[in-house]
Amino acid sequence: MSKSHPNPQDPRLTVAAAREHLLTTLGPVAGWECVAIRDALGRVLSRPVIAPFDVPAHDNSAMDGYAVRFEDLAGDGETALRLVGTAYAGRAFSGIVGAGHAVRVMTGAVVPSGSDTIVVQEVTRVEGERVVVPPGQKRGQNLRRAGEDLARGKPALAAGKRIGAADLGLLASLGVAEVTVFRRLRVAFLSTGDEIASIGNPLGPGQVYDSNRYTLHAALSALGVELVDMGVVRDEPELIEHAFRTAAASADVVITSGGVSVGEADFVRELMARLGEVRFWKLDIKPGRPMAFGRIGDAWLFGLPGNPVAVMVSYAQFVVDALLRLMGVDPLPPRPLFEVPCDDAIRKNPGRREFPRGELYPGGGGWRVRLAGNQGSGVLRSMAEANCFIVLDEACGNVAAGDTVSIQLFDGLF
Repeated sequence: MSKSHPNPQDPRLTVAAAREHLLTTLGPVAGWECVAIRDALGRVLSRPVIAPFDVPAHDNSAMDGYAVRFEDLAGDGETALRLVGTAYAGRAFSGIVGAGHAVRVMTGAVVPSGSDTIVVQEVTRVEGERVVVPPGQKRGQNLRRAGEDLARGKPALAAGKRIGAADLGLLASLGVAEVTVFRRLRVAFLSTGDEIASIGNPLGPGQVYDSNRYTLHAALSALGVELVDMGVVRDEPELIEHAFRTAAASADVVITSGGVSVGEADFVRELMARLGEVRFWKLDIKPGRPMAFGRIGDAWLFGLPGNPVAVMVSYAQFVVDALLRLMGVDPLPPRPLFEVPCDDAIRKNPGRREFPRGELYPGGGGWRVRLAGNQGSGVLRSMAEANCFIVLDEACGNVAAGDTVSIQLFDGLF
């Protein structure tokens, strides 16, 4: 028996309710693999990485300067100390800093035995074989203690962490050559519609070239998932059903564009309900109101609208975080909003959340946003010219020029 929306009495969900439903429903895919750290960028750790030793491994100097014993320093005047050697990074001083002695140290050098304070070279002066230290020093200054960054036996990176460039450097600093990560998420995607033509074919009457598959291909490639491009499927129930069954048999997630509204040729939702289940399919959002979410077989299915901008809004607000959850990312990174003045007036009725496309730019001593061209849901140029969404929540009405609005940057979404 097919299942439907969590609240059948009201088939429309708010953005917040839809996101909550997605993120509480979905969990990481089963399966993991070991990969070399050079191949781990963008992958998600399935188990924590434990530090095999302290980082740094020894107390070391944070600055170029002189290693001294704090107890030798005068509290109210200069102190002259005898230089007895030099400690370099990678070449420790072999002796002991005794009373009245100082050792020249370089940044990263192991702190010489017997010393407990580093005096930066800029405040000292050298007089022959002595270094003169001014008053006002503090015990333990300019030292990096062993284990200060990471303590041996403690997690260096937690399970659920999506590995970035800094994480790779951290792993290398620990001598870790391989990590255990969740297997790659496998995502099949397709476009539906008789009006959709593939690039390379001539356009027939009333046809348009398929931009949605290329938009999704780019966005999914940036996410690092394994892609299955199912091409364009005509508006015939038998063809769409075959594509759905094929995609669901080979992928964890199926993403479609088009065919989720209520037109005579919109078959996606009906087929989802017959072959599996529909969790929801209408949202209080503009653009992107018709967006279906459910299952076919073992695959999750996202039925996105057909209009190009609506596809990108739906992907950014719902699909990308759902995919990250399936990839094993935990916790999900928050999507920050920033408050800036808006140059343009925007007409809006309260009741739904809207996502006009904006261009954030520096001006007037700060940052401002302006509308990025024609805001129609079929005008993909507005996305190409934009670098952010203007986020107008459900309670918001008309925006006057100069009003402060919330924006969400595209970075991290596409």
